Amino acid sequence: MPIDYSEAIPNNVNLAGDRRLQRALEQWRPGFLEWWREMGPMNSQHREVYLRTATSVDAQGWATFGYVKMPEYRWGIFLAEPEADRKIAFGAHRGDLAWNEVPGEYRGALRRLVVTQGDTEPASVEQQRHLGATCPSLYDLRNLFQVNVEEARHLWAMVYLLHAHFGRDGREEAEALLRRRSGNSDNPRILGAFNERTPDWLSYLMFTYFTDRDGKYQLASLAESGFDPLARTCRFMLTEEAHHMFVGETGVGRVVRRTCELMREHDTDAVGQYGGIDLKLLQKYLNFHYSVSLDLFGSELSTNAANYFTMGLKGRFNEESRDDDHRLNEARYAVERPIDGKIERREESALLALNENLRDSYAADCARGVARWNKIIQAAGIDFELVLPHRGFNRKIGDWSAIKVGPAGEIISEADWTARAGEWLPTTAEREFVGSLMRSVVAPGKFAGWIAPPARGINHQPLDFEYVRP
Repeated sequence: MPIDYSEAIPNNVNLAGDRRLQRALEQWRPGFLEWWREMGPMNSQHREVYLRTATSVDAQGWATFGYVKMPEYRWGIFLAEPEADRKIAFGAHRGDLAWNEVPGEYRGALRRLVVTQGDTEPASVEQQRHLGATCPSLYDLRNLFQVNVEEARHLWAMVYLLHAHFGRDGREEAEALLRRRSGNSDNPRILGAFNERTPDWLSYLMFTYFTDRDGKYQLASLAESGFDPLARTCRFMLTEEAHHMFVGETGVGRVVRRTCELMREHDTDAVGQYGGIDLKLLQKYLNFHYSVSLDLFGSELSTNAANYFTMGLKGRFNEESRDDDHRLNEARYAVERPIDGKIERREESALLALNENLRDSYAADCARGVARWNKIIQAAGIDFELVLPHRGFNRKIGDWSAIKVGPAGEIISEADWTARAGEWLPTTAEREFVGSLMRSVVAPGKFAGWIAPPARGINHQPLDFEYVRP
């Protein structure tokens, strides 16, 4: 059904037809708005922003653009259109009709998946709330605010599922999503990467490339779910998520381009003295954000992942295109792990290795974007290559967390790690330097000196368009 914007909560789930659910969500809404005022983008409440707003869930022409004051953005509940007689594509229930209600025996596991996904959405808003004060341009500020309002809408998407399908437990979990805080020592967000600071725009661009890309793979796996409301919710979330990754890939690419321009102009690798960010420092930021994002996939071998798959709750990326039996009871999968002081690739149960399977798809996707950044460097005639570090580098989750691995994949001692970590990860001084470059540029068409302008504007607008009005 079309999105109904006549309701207090825009939706395409016929919310008006379920008064109990409608009242529950309307009672949750004031707490959400209080959270947004407290933890949403700072100094944004009065601004008019050129934002896109979903008008349908069709693949084409699904959004409209226009000026919106941030607190007046129409957050709502949008699910992709249902597929008639959709069947579960994997696990023990492969071939069964997809569920529209939560199977009682899987209630706890499914709720855990929804809550974990839901918790990441407000966390990223909280991590980014200070960035508006140091925006490199109005174009970038508008993109930040677009990401923020859509992450908040994704929170609404998960809260709807909790309220609609999990009763009192779901309502309590929805309230808890508003109480946790990114980086709070007493009540942190569930996943470690969402408790890291995002202190500057370079960190933000790396986050939207690497960490939002993890979100793509998690959402795509949940979009395969046998629980149809979750699958449909995630399918539409992926439509919005694409822009977030676009911000990251093009944003880092623009930093790379500007660095190369400064290197050629001044004939030096050390462009920091000219207000740029050295390629070697970009590599360090890449190392950090990639390694932190790898942890989000969980342990290399996981009984939880195997159970979710067998239950039909969470599939693989592009599940239906896989050429196997989609049950994996006897299948094997090659996994690289540290074993007895050596790094080995061994055949493991494909069911237990589902996290690693997803991480492999993610790593290959990340590598494609890095290759595009390297083309910018090569086109400038500069002899330098950005590279993804080894998957064991700087890991805090899984088998790799017990050892230290250099970016090239060599196992090293704790002492060597302590001595050399500053060669591979941003030091405090380097982060402070990047922070010193962060100065607000808000004149239409102007950009900070450390980042190049984009190739084109948003929605065919010119680069000097007033994307954010004071």
